[in-house]
Amino acid sequence: MKTITVKGVGKASAPVDSVELSFRLQAKNRDYDQAVHDADQKLFALENALCAAGFPAADFQTAGFHVDTEYENVRDEGGNYQSVFAGYVCSYEQLLRFDFDTTRLGEAISAVAASRSEPELQLSFTVREPEKLEATLLRAAADSARARAEILCAAAGRRLGELQTIDYDVMRLNFRSQTGLDLNCMPQTAGNGMAKRGLSASFRPRDIELEDTAVFVWEML
Repeated sequence: MKTITVKGVGKASAPVDSVELSFRLQAKNRDYDQAVHDADQKLFALENALCAAGFPAADFQTAGFHVDTEYENVRDEGGNYQSVFAGYVCSYEQLLRFDFDTTRLGEAISAVAASRSEPELQLSFTVREPEKLEATLLRAAADSARARAEILCAAAGRRLGELQTIDYDVMRLNFRSQTGLDLNCMPQTAGNGMAKRGLSASFRPRDIELEDTAVFVWEML
């Protein structure tokens, strides 16, 4: 049986419709209980500020909780370095996801600044239903492979027969826009009033663009 092997290339894109904020809150103390307490206080302050800005507490979720020990290299009287216990480091990793909206994003960033919890903050623009985008991508790869196979068979005076195999290497796709947002200098608030700053309505993150491949083998008649 003669066969034809063709690689299908699928491309798909989608506009951003979701925002993901990742927070890392950290506290350090030589006393374990105090380190945990301080981290808890930062977490409570951040959650309360986000709730006050209208974000449901249920949407503010914990992705990780860690307590580590930290040591410092200290030189003794003899000039030698020794590893000395410096304290416990307690950290929370939190996530907040919501529909993309420039006003809501600005309010979320202002709430973080108002909380005084000083988290490490990362932001991603993504899609709510990545599985639909992935399905579109794979269909495009299959359509691409079949179209190429039919052209090649016709050029060789043959016909495309039954599909024999599909070789697809599952890879982790990145469903995130390439648009970045620098949050190193977050807005500050004055007094007890919370700033309600929104981003410009002209701020539009780049579409999410994906590409994937699969190899198809057909019988050639």
